[in-house]
Amino acid sequence: MLTLAPLAAVMWRAEAPGGLGPADWAAIRFSVWQALISAALSVALAIPVVRALARQSFAGRGLLVMLLGAPFILPVIVAIFGLLAVFGQNGLLRYVTDLIGLPPIRIYGLHGIVLANVFFNLPLATRLLLQGWQAIPSERFRLAASLGMDRAEIHRFLERPMLREAAPGALAIIFLVCTTSFAIALALGGGPRATTVELAIYQAFRFDFDLAKAALLAGVQFLITLIAALISFRFSVPAVLGAGLDRDLRRWDAQSGWPRALDAAAIAAAALFLLLPLTMVVLRGAPAIAGIGPDVWQAALRSLIVAVAAAGLTVGLALALSTASTASRLRPVRRGYEAAGYLGIAISPLVIGTGLYVMIFPFANPVGLALPVTVLVNAALALPFALRILLPAVQATERDFGRLADSLALTGITRLRWLLLPRLRRPLGFAAGLSAALSMGDLGVIALFADPRQATLPLEMYRLMAAYRTEDAAGAALLLLILSLALFWLFDRGGRINADA
Repeated sequence: MLTLAPLAAVMWRAEAPGGLGPADWAAIRFSVWQALISAALSVALAIPVVRALARQSFAGRGLLVMLLGAPFILPVIVAIFGLLAVFGQNGLLRYVTDLIGLPPIRIYGLHGIVLANVFFNLPLATRLLLQGWQAIPSERFRLAASLGMDRAEIHRFLERPMLREAAPGALAIIFLVCTTSFAIALALGGGPRATTVELAIYQAFRFDFDLAKAALLAGVQFLITLIAALISFRFSVPAVLGAGLDRDLRRWDAQSGWPRALDAAAIAAAALFLLLPLTMVVLRGAPAIAGIGPDVWQAALRSLIVAVAAAGLTVGLALALSTASTASRLRPVRRGYEAAGYLGIAISPLVIGTGLYVMIFPFANPVGLALPVTVLVNAALALPFALRILLPAVQATERDFGRLADSLALTGITRLRWLLLPRLRRPLGFAAGLSAALSMGDLGVIALFADPRQATLPLEMYRLMAAYRTEDAAGAALLLLILSLALFWLFDRGGRINADA
């Protein structure tokens, strides 16, 4: 109901297909085009990085892999501020281009949107493809060594089949993420020629108050994500590498010479690209954080309340769906529970927000309910990630201890208290931390509903950036970064304390 009811309300208010004008079709084409470019670049750039991480072993490798995943939980508006500090008109890279006589990088428009999308999704592509590389059984590499295969043959017979299996799924997921990147398009869009469907929904809703046009565009946005999901299923390739004995993998094919140097260069370039904007956020925000005004602190308090409430709702929904799916004996019913939880990844937050506005408007003032609606939408958006974390843990717990619990007649709340919750402390903490961090940095539905007196910290920071109050925006960016990482750490750490007791 949380996802499909707003979608139904959107479709009910939508006009006939003839209601789309030339500007709307241009926004649709631009949305698909920038998402395709961003997804292709993210996966293409991730391949040499993942290959290097898979082939090389060095001190701090685990820490580096963890840091490379930091942008995924980073608030979007903070990352945009960091990218502007590096690639913007007065950014760090501007001094380098001026020194060597090159034109400055264009950060607004298609270039900036693609750059920001790659910044966010390169870590996601890296983690997805790294799982594929690690899934290749070590026995295959041992056999390749005994047959005297060189690097090109290893790539042809081992790595290329794995990429044919893993890359389409990574492309589809990143394409879906890029089509719903509202905050990136809002901050870095370069005018009418760089307008996405999500930005067109926002403009129709916020500035023109054309609910029918917003609803029609929201329906188009859903169709785009649905077609992308169906294409990913159509072109998915089954696993062809088989199973192994889980032996330690030792790669011999890139331990010296140019291959090792190229791997080191790929890892260093990825680390510099992903970590330099975060460093600039800290350096620029540290001197200004002490001077931020009371409006920013009040917005931070609202964001904390929204994030904690959304995290609690997300974990509750994910736990309910996980236990219901595991308890069901019918496969279609289990798949139905899982599909309900995963709907949030296919529906844009602006689609849900527009639908909720249409549903609330006849009965109440939606602006007055901006924060509760933001909590609901953030919970729906984080639910697929939380469900992916909790469902395997619940299934493993029931598989290992379910019969013992049945013999002790543990059911209902008693089963939840004595069996599930003690075994799920780690995944529950991780899911809550991830949900809170994602909600803390959200700049989606709140931009539709809120007035200046109800702004959250990301929206307040965007307003400071739009007003060219750079120092205040830098302090707000650092505060948002600290709060997001602190929430993630507190929940994740709380789940791990005494988890083995």
